[in-house]
Amino acid sequence: MIEIVFLDVDGCLTDGKIIYSPHGEIKEFDVKDGFGIEGWLKLGKKVAIITKRNSPRVEERARDLKISYVFQGVKDKLKTAEEILKKENLSLENAAAIGDDYNDQVLLSKVKRSFKPNDATNGLLVQTTLTHNGGNGAIREMIEILMKENGIFEDWVKVW
Repeated sequence: MIEIVFLDVDGCLTDGKIIYSPHGEIKEFDVKDGFGIEGWLKLGKKVAIITKRNSPRVEERARDLKISYVFQGVKDKLKTAEEILKKENLSLENAAAIGDDYNDQVLLSKVKRSFKPNDATNGLLVQTTLTHNGGNGAIREMIEILMKENGIFEDWVKVW
């Protein structure tokens, strides 16, 4: 059973675009993705953000959604994921991940369930290519698939 999902940010949790303003970086997040994450967490599951870039906006969004694991500036995503799994007494068999580019491939190839948004890099090898683009419902779609596969979708509907 999947107990934890590992999320990439740019291109998955966002559409991958970065806007620079005089006040800093701006990122857009889809509320449907956030609703899916909140539901996953309400069912006692875990979420971890593991991303290559650093952004205060990511910290803000994670805090808003009550995501406890946020790792930015990560080069070796698999190593970071394995450290989280060890802390949670879980294995890669209990994990799913979503990524959109080649720096996500190693982690995606090791977890039980792997996903990419519809607009991800074509050569990225995963089990499931989602119908939604990054930053536009891909995370929500992945979470709903996992809930259905784990037989907890109806429980999720009831928690609201």
